[in-house]
Amino acid sequence: MNWNALKKAVLAFVLTTTLSAGVFMVSSNPAARNIPINTKKDKNRFIQVQLLGINDFHGQLDTTRKFNGRNVGGVEYLSAYLNQKKKENKNTILVHAGDMVGGSPPISSFLQDEPTIEVLNKMDFDYGTLGNHEFDRGVNEMMRLIQGGNNQKTGYFNGANFPYICANVIDDKTGKTLLPPFSIKNINGVPIGFIGVVIKDTPKIAPPNKTDGVKFIDEVKAINHSVKTLKKQGVKTIVVLAHNVGNQSKANGNAIGEIVRMAKKMDDEVDVIISGHTHTYLNKEVDGKLIVQSYSYGTSFSVIQLTIDPNTKDIVDKKARIKMVYQDDIRPDLGIKKMIQNYESKIEPIVNKVVGKAANDILSKKNHNGESSLGNMIADSQRLAMKSDFAFMNFSGIRADLPKGDITLDELFTIQPFKIKLVKMTLTGEQIQELLNQQWQEHDSVRMLQISGLKYTWDNTQDSGQKVINIMRTDGTPISPQTSYTVTTNSYLANGGDNFSILLSGKNKIEGPTDFDAFEDYVKEQKQPLVQAFDGRINRIK
Repeated sequence: MNWNALKKAVLAFVLTTTLSAGVFMVSSNPAARNIPINTKKDKNRFIQVQLLGINDFHGQLDTTRKFNGRNVGGVEYLSAYLNQKKKENKNTILVHAGDMVGGSPPISSFLQDEPTIEVLNKMDFDYGTLGNHEFDRGVNEMMRLIQGGNNQKTGYFNGANFPYICANVIDDKTGKTLLPPFSIKNINGVPIGFIGVVIKDTPKIAPPNKTDGVKFIDEVKAINHSVKTLKKQGVKTIVVLAHNVGNQSKANGNAIGEIVRMAKKMDDEVDVIISGHTHTYLNKEVDGKLIVQSYSYGTSFSVIQLTIDPNTKDIVDKKARIKMVYQDDIRPDLGIKKMIQNYESKIEPIVNKVVGKAANDILSKKNHNGESSLGNMIADSQRLAMKSDFAFMNFSGIRADLPKGDITLDELFTIQPFKIKLVKMTLTGEQIQELLNQQWQEHDSVRMLQISGLKYTWDNTQDSGQKVINIMRTDGTPISPQTSYTVTTNSYLANGGDNFSILLSGKNKIEGPTDFDAFEDYVKEQKQPLVQAFDGRINRIK
C-alpha cells in the first residue's frame, strides 16, 4: 500500500469537507486574525468580554460640564451609565488609567480625596493604575488611600477595595515595584492580563519632593517584562493601563503622542492600551494594538468589546467607542447621589459663600488660536495681584468652567484646586519669546499658556522654536528683546514645570499669594458681573 498516496487522499478529503462546510480556522497569530467565521457553532464558542474604562477623573464627583450644548459628567450619572452597560454583558471589567485624585474640587480634596476612592469602590472597579497626580500629597498618603491607614484630619480609612497595579514605580528600599506590576482575571476559563504604568516623567511634574522614596523606570521595558511573565503563565489576552500622553485631533485622524511610540515598542501580545494624562479623545489601532482614551472628569467612558477564542485564549476581534455621559439621557444612580449629598453637607459651611457673579457661562475651552476666556481672567488676576508687566498661566491648571450666576468659593476652588504660590520674576524680551516658543514641545505636545499684559501672533507652519512672531504689549507697543520685564507665573511653572525651562533663568524672584487667593480677590473686586470674552491676545495666522 502506498501510504503517502493514502495520506494525501485523506488530507484532500478533510480539506474539501471543511471548506464546503464554511469553516475557517482562526490563527492566534495577530497577522492572521479577524478571519470570518461562517458557522453558528464557531461564533457561539467565542467569549464576549467588555471593558469599561475611565481616565483622569480628578475627584470631579459633582462637577457638570457642557459638551455640544448638553450637560455631561457628575459621578451619579457616570455610575448609571456603567451599570447600564454592565447589564448588557456579564463579562464586564471596569478599569481606570490613573489621576483619579489630585487637582480635585472641595468635595473630594477637603476630605483628603477619600470620597473619590469610596465612590470607585461603590461602583465596583476591578483595576486601576497610578497617574502622576496620585503623588500630589506624597507617596505615603497615596498608599494610604490605596491600602488604607490613618490620617490626622479624617482618621482611619479602609482604602480601595480593588487592586492598583503599576509596573514601573520602584520602591527605593526594597528595589521591587511599589505595587503589583500586573494582575490576571479569568473569564470563563480564559486568563486576561492587566498591566499598569505611569508616565516616567512624574518626578518632573509632581510637586517638589512628593515622589521621594520611589523611582520611575521606562514604561515599555516594564510592560514587556510583565508580558514575558504573563506569557509564561499562558496569558495571551493582555490589556495595558498606561497613564501616558496620546491624542487624536478627530475621530478619523491619526493617533499621535508618546503612547503611539510606546505601542510600537510593546510586545505584540499586548492587545489593548487604555491611556490617560492628556484628557483627550483617542480610539485608534496602532501596530495591532487598540489605544483608547475617553476625555476626562467623568464626562465620558470607553466601551471596549473583545471577542476571545477560548481554544487559543487570544483575541480574534476588538473594537471600541467613546460614550459621553449626557445627563439628559439617563436617570442618576440614587445610591451614588446620596453619597455625594453626604459629602456636600460636610463641606457646605466652607464652600457656599458667594463672592461674585457671572453674566454668562465662562468656559475654559480654548479657541482656534489657543486662547481661553477663563484663562484670560485667571492670568489677569495673577498679573494684577503681583503688579507685574505680564503673566503666564498653564492651561492644565484650569480644572473647570465658571457657570452663569452667583460665584461661590466652591466653584473657584474647583477651577483652581492646587493653591500654589505665585512667583514674580524678571525676564528679557528675548527670554519671553523663548518661553512662548516652548509651548510647542517634543512628541507632538502643545502646551498653550494663557497670558495677560501682552499679545502675539504665531504661525503653525514654522518649525518649533520659531512659531511665535510679533510680540507686543496690549496697546501695540513691541516688546524689545534686550529690555527686562516683570513676569508673574505660578511656582509650578517657575520651577520649570511642563518643560518651560526658560523660567528657571528668571531673576529677582519674589513669592506672592496663591493662585486661588489672587483669583478670589479678582472676582470680589469686579463691580459688574463677569462676562465671557476673547480679546485676541493670541492670534494664529496659519
